[in-house]
Amino acid sequence: MPPPFLGTAVVGSGGLTAAIDAYGDVVDLRAPGPAGRALIDNPVARQAAGTVDPGAGIVPRVSVDGGPARPLWQADSVSQRYLPGTNVVRTVARFGEARIAIVYAADGDRLACLTNGGKGTWISFAGEPGPRARLRCDDNVARAIVATAQRSDRRWLARARPLGPAAPAWARRLYERSLLTLRALTDSRSGAVAAGARDGWAYVWPRDAGTAALAFAAAGYRPEARRVTRFLLGLDLAAAARFDGDGASVPGRGAQGDAAGWVVVAAHAAGLPPGPALPWHARPDYQERSPGTYLANALANSGADGPKSRPYVDISARRRGFGTERGLVREAGEPGSGLDSAAAWGVRPFSQPTLFPAIRRTLLALAERQTRFGIVPGEGWSGADPWMAPTAWTAWSLAALGERRQALGLLGDLRRAATPAGALPERVDVRTGVPTSTTPLAWPHAFAVLALRQLWP
Repeated sequence: MPPPFLGTAVVGSGGLTAAIDAYGDVVDLRAPGPAGRALIDNPVARQAAGTVDPGAGIVPRVSVDGGPARPLWQADSVSQRYLPGTNVVRTVARFGEARIAIVYAADGDRLACLTNGGKGTWISFAGEPGPRARLRCDDNVARAIVATAQRSDRRWLARARPLGPAAPAWARRLYERSLLTLRALTDSRSGAVAAGARDGWAYVWPRDAGTAALAFAAAGYRPEARRVTRFLLGLDLAAAARFDGDGASVPGRGAQGDAAGWVVVAAHAAGLPPGPALPWHARPDYQERSPGTYLANALANSGADGPKSRPYVDISARRRGFGTERGLVREAGEPGSGLDSAAAWGVRPFSQPTLFPAIRRTLLALAERQTRFGIVPGEGWSGADPWMAPTAWTAWSLAALGERRQALGLLGDLRRAATPAGALPERVDVRTGVPTSTTPLAWPHAFAVLALRQLWP
């Protein structure tokens, strides 16, 4: 299990949003939406190191037989699940023979905590938080918040376009959890999609949000897809890589070369006019490192500025393009940059049929090296830990290419990498499968929806 204060579940339905760690602690809290102001904001470096101050969150403690009050991470065992069909989280801890359950739910601007003894507390963050934003002990109000959140989530989930009748139970569970995760991380009013409920991730990246819009549209949530896309169309994509929930650009990272392409496909899926094309040369790609001429950016812009990107993605233009005998590499004219899983984007959603043979070779070669928990972004990636979004987008495109066995194998990796509650992390430890970064992350959940709909339409 991950250390305390690293989130493993998200609570909310597009309003007040809370990240809950594996031990029932509230470790991140945002208002008025998932990409909004931080009310609890723990530094990423301290989360990774396991050195977060216990006072920097909401920590339930239990006293057994009059003993000292202890946090749940000191329990003999802990388990965590979502209540079925909801974003309501239940964490159960055992201290010897004693057993305690903590349930969290969010409704509008209110967060409730309910115990198995029927005791409840709740907190409201209406308006600016201040001295009056304190926990209030009221069992009836807490129970009402939990009940309302359950009804709302289940009604929303009932609107989803179901998977085909041949879909197995595990696929339906992953589909529903992915949709509910996207609901939790999407502002119900503005359409701003936060990548994750965590410091450094509670921003809107156009690629993550664009994929969420595609997933909403594919699952039959057209109003949500349009809301997300309208938010994206209102951004100054040339200003930065990420944006706040109010649309303001966030300094520190330059504009990404794939942003406009993701907004174009999102607009097409939502039935809205696309935004303008933007330069993609000499820009960072999804790996967010140094600027360059990258495969992911070329593919993302192949529809908007086809004549300009075609010489690079043309398999015959090997000296200055991405093509090699083995497949498509990350950086133009640099065979040593390694095969790139973003080649999958040339099948779905930026379809380039002339490249399908090269893409197939690329993806099958990368899939051969998969770990028990998925794949790394590409051969040139420096780390060994598998990443869930590349694993899921590779499964989507392999399924579209008719490589069903390999696609199912990658989805099996996703299932092993998911938390017991079904949340997909950004990445996991290659040996243990324990989350090592933001959990859940919107991007792999969106690709999981798309892959599952490709396999069982």
